[in-house]
Amino acid sequence: MTLDPVHVDTIAYLASAIADGVDDADHDDLAGTAWRDWLDPLHDDGRVVLEALGDHELRRTPVADAALADRPFASSHGVDSGTLNPTSFKNGLVLDVAQAAMGAEPTDLDLHRGRSIVVTVHANDATVFFPDVPDGWMPYDEGSSERRVLKVPRSRRFADEMVHELALSLAESYHALKHLERGEVGDLLVLDGPLYPKRLLNWATRDRELREVAHGDTVQEAVETYVRVVESAIERDVPAIGFVKNPTSGYITRTLDRKGIEAPWPDDAALFTRLLERRAEDGERDDDEVTFTSWLRSRGGSDRPLASDGDLLGVERELDPEAYEVTYMHVYEPREDVLFKVEAPAAFTNNPETRDRLTRQVVSEVAAEAGPPTPVAKADELARIGVGEKQALRRKFEERFGAEFLRTYDDVRWGEES
Repeated sequence: MTLDPVHVDTIAYLASAIADGVDDADHDDLAGTAWRDWLDPLHDDGRVVLEALGDHELRRTPVADAALADRPFASSHGVDSGTLNPTSFKNGLVLDVAQAAMGAEPTDLDLHRGRSIVVTVHANDATVFFPDVPDGWMPYDEGSSERRVLKVPRSRRFADEMVHELALSLAESYHALKHLERGEVGDLLVLDGPLYPKRLLNWATRDRELREVAHGDTVQEAVETYVRVVESAIERDVPAIGFVKNPTSGYITRTLDRKGIEAPWPDDAALFTRLLERRAEDGERDDDEVTFTSWLRSRGGSDRPLASDGDLLGVERELDPEAYEVTYMHVYEPREDVLFKVEAPAAFTNNPETRDRLTRQVVSEVAAEAGPPTPVAKADELARIGVGEKQALRRKFEERFGAEFLRTYDDVRWGEES
């Protein structure tokens, strides 16, 4: 134990002193006002960046009833990517490995077997090349899986971020597109995470070096693959959604701040949690109902490139640009006290019937699982690279490179668990 009782009590005292200066009694009213008066629509720089699709409502349903309700989609498929995490070696290489897998409900063991694996490599030495590595995707495991090695753009400052985000995004989007085009996705496709690669899109508005990379071929390929996933889903009339387990956007609260409206919430998730959380008169949280918002169309922040007037990093859209726009709803799960975000392209949610079916499907799954939908949970389990597997992979790379993994003291202290 590192904290003796006297230290715990001191920290508690300090917390009490801080609490005395915070009065959030009016935050519920402020959240309600934001929802009613400021978010339908929300303007920023003369543009409508958020508006309701259909009714602008906060909704709730009993957990038990929702969990047992008939689901509109008889089958669903989830896609996720697991990663090794950025790893540096003493020969100067930085790499990451991502494997994407698809989970199906009902279970499909043949489908579960397949993988799309991407190894991204960064080298500061411009003369480094890989003559024995074929370009593009190559099949293995009797054709059930594919693999690829990709050399990412050079960057001393952002090497870790580049190898990680590009590996994850390319593996996931390619795996989803491949199975869609093979006709192996049934009634609903669920990506574990956002509908589009938000972090890559955000590079276009960050540091100059990242802005240049964002408009380069590698990032454009990743973004384009997600766009083709959406187009393929529309063509096949298979709704595609992104299930975001940890929403992090702060665009709404920042926009309110710029308008002179003091938003006390640290990010948008805190705002929507405040809106959807229900408490009894004694202050205890009610956990017998799942609460959720109606759908919103988003054209600001990281969703701006997908707006009909956005540039999408130069990626060509084959359909009406409005079809690609991001729409979303929030679902609050009271038993675990967590907020989820569900994204879908406007091509599907513009249809009130499809919008209702997606809402009922997601709310029922969250109520039944007290967490993500079953196909997402399956894909997450299949794609995850465990601690032991990460250690084994790093040893394999050390053997093949003839160079050791560049350890830090955290690797010693935590046993290379990261």
